[in-house]
Amino acid sequence: MSGAVWRASRAAVRRRRLQTFVIGLVVLTSTVALVVALGLLDAASAPFDRTFDQQRGAHLVATFDPAKATDAQLAQAAHQPGVTDVAGPFAQVVLTAPPDRSAPAAGVETPPPGPITVVGRADPGGPVDRVDVWSGRWVTKPGEVVIMRPPGENWGPNEAVGNRLVLPGAPPLTIVGFASSLSQTAGAWVSPDQMPALHPTATQLLLRFARAGSDGQVRDGLTAVTAGLPQGSLLGSLSYLAVKQDMTSTANAYVPFLMAFGVLGLVVAVLIVANVVSGAVVSGARHIGVLKAIGFTPNQVVAVYLVMVLVPGVVGCVLGAVLGALAAHPLLHMVFTGFDYGYFTATLSPWVVVLTLLGMPVVVLLAALVPALRAHRLSAARAISAGSAPGTGRGLRVQRRLSGTRLPRAVSLGLGLPFARPGRTAMTLTALVLGVTTVTFAGGLSSSVAAFVDAGRDHIQSVSYVGDAAVGQVEPKLTDAQIEAKLSSLPGAVHVIAAAPVQLRMAGGAQSVRAWFLRGDSASMSSALVRGRWMKGAGEVVVGTPFVRKHHLAVGDHFTLALDGRQQSVTIVGETLAGDADRVEATWETLTAFAPDRDNSRYVNQYWVQLAHGADVGAFDNAVKAAEPGLYPSETSDLSSVTVTIVGSSSVLTLLLTTVAALGVFNTAVLNTRERRRDLGVLKSIGMTPRQVTAMVVTSMAALGLAGGLLGVPLGIVAHRLIVPAMVEAVGSSLPPALMQVWHAPTLVLLVLAGVAIAVLGALVPARSAARLTIAEVLRSE
Repeated sequence: MSGAVWRASRAAVRRRRLQTFVIGLVVLTSTVALVVALGLLDAASAPFDRTFDQQRGAHLVATFDPAKATDAQLAQAAHQPGVTDVAGPFAQVVLTAPPDRSAPAAGVETPPPGPITVVGRADPGGPVDRVDVWSGRWVTKPGEVVIMRPPGENWGPNEAVGNRLVLPGAPPLTIVGFASSLSQTAGAWVSPDQMPALHPTATQLLLRFARAGSDGQVRDGLTAVTAGLPQGSLLGSLSYLAVKQDMTSTANAYVPFLMAFGVLGLVVAVLIVANVVSGAVVSGARHIGVLKAIGFTPNQVVAVYLVMVLVPGVVGCVLGAVLGALAAHPLLHMVFTGFDYGYFTATLSPWVVVLTLLGMPVVVLLAALVPALRAHRLSAARAISAGSAPGTGRGLRVQRRLSGTRLPRAVSLGLGLPFARPGRTAMTLTALVLGVTTVTFAGGLSSSVAAFVDAGRDHIQSVSYVGDAAVGQVEPKLTDAQIEAKLSSLPGAVHVIAAAPVQLRMAGGAQSVRAWFLRGDSASMSSALVRGRWMKGAGEVVVGTPFVRKHHLAVGDHFTLALDGRQQSVTIVGETLAGDADRVEATWETLTAFAPDRDNSRYVNQYWVQLAHGADVGAFDNAVKAAEPGLYPSETSDLSSVTVTIVGSSSVLTLLLTTVAALGVFNTAVLNTRERRRDLGVLKSIGMTPRQVTAMVVTSMAALGLAGGLLGVPLGIVAHRLIVPAMVEAVGSSLPPALMQVWHAPTLVLLVLAGVAIAVLGALVPARSAARLTIAEVLRSE
């Protein structure tokens, strides 16, 4: 009988083309959302974790003052309970690459200006931080150096094994290899015998802990290691969790809202599949009786309906997995661009596709099982004797009560229709509620993202970059002061800021930070402040929330920056929405304090220009190029790739889910009109016009749409208040409460009406089809 079950199921699929199409589409939509969400969730952590484990990355990189803690003391301190592996101590020194825009000499490496942490290490392997030497070899003797640079990063034209690295305070070193360390323990490595000539200033210790899953556990491990060391010997530390946050924060921002869309799509799919099967069982009662009468067992009848659902479900699942994989690849590439630099490649994990392909059909079967069991319980005699029209006692009573009102007769009849099938109505209403929830959440998400970008945007319309001969550009003929004066004199310019990005080092740390020293009225172009105020004088800096969280600092705290062997204590006076975990903004006076006896204008490589309202940015940039060919102006954009991707992907998913909700309404309206064909014929025979029939059917669904809007809007607002802060938290930023206030009365009214629009859209086609039925066609079989 298995062949008979398959033939009966195949016939049911052909006979119920509409239900087959609806099931396939909702499963496809849900599968796309799930594949993208699960793929991004896996990629946000798995590539980093796999590479980190392969390299035996350091959970903590700690640097100590060799004048206060000897190597023997550090070796003893590292052997504490909870420390599983240790590497070092390694001698460490920070050298500074100077800014130089001239063309590089042949055979000389030109690293980016700023500090480079050099560590003396004899072996790239070991129990902790197994450095990946991807080009050349490791150092074996003094005079050699291995540069820390992942494969995706590039310094300049002379970047090759065999060239020389020349840095102030160090003898020329021959580059013998390029390597990458996901733990970012150094910028370059030399042999331990080379370090005395470099005059090391710190000692590095690399640690792995038995428990390092949270910041608290890493800090506890550091506390245990430093407990027996002299006070003040610890200069700084870097947790691997901070490195992971830097590399995966952008991807993490996508996960909450994509998961929300995935779950919503899955629930809508379950509801619509259950609704379709329930309708098929009710409308196919006589078919069920015939199957049982010719020898089908109850289990085989259930199997017919399950296979009928499974066929389009599997097709939709396969197509959805393919489309989801195609959509996930460019998204993964976009969110990891600029973050991995070749440390790892974010790819869609095969288990995501396999899990979805196996899981979605099971979900479809479970959704269909409960209504299909109704066919199991029906006896052959009862099923065959069942009429084509459903019992309408409850709906009829409601219609009689409504007939006493002043509502048009078509409207009162339509309002009573949903009560005839309360189970079907409940599932359709839930699908509408989720559709309105999706629209509401997506609208709030787009508004909050736009408000966040606008609040964090520097009010700069044009940036003029200084030509760099090292990359084949023309150098300016005007001096720094002359360039600033020239830009200020051009039509449309309101404020001009000279910006000098300089790589510095936080005292005691192995990682560098980029400080933007600004000369001019920078407060007029400042990003929105979360706390504190804008910087004014020497020693004051403004940082973004990611910097505060990574370095465990707050407004009012002090820390020390180092440049060319000179140190300067600075104070955080403000925290902004913009910025990243390794960026600080400081006044020009702070840069001068590092070296008051030298011209720091050599660090300036760009000029930020704020234009008057309505000024033509393109015309201004053309004027800049004409005034100084050594300047390369560029118009800034108000939209980031992250913003475009979030808004665009949420809009597409919202359109898909609302379409699916409309199809659910469509299916319900079709089932209702088919079951009430006899009633429609009677109504037409006593004078109901086609327009009144259309109004009756549309009203029955519009009422559900209004209820769905009233219920879905609050749920969408709740989803917005839960998910948007989670997205901002994922990138390590803060969200001012004002940016969550995106709801206004007119907007809420429109969102409520969105439920009506979805319902009317889904009901219109079956309503018009019902209106075209002739009396003779309907009553022919009576």
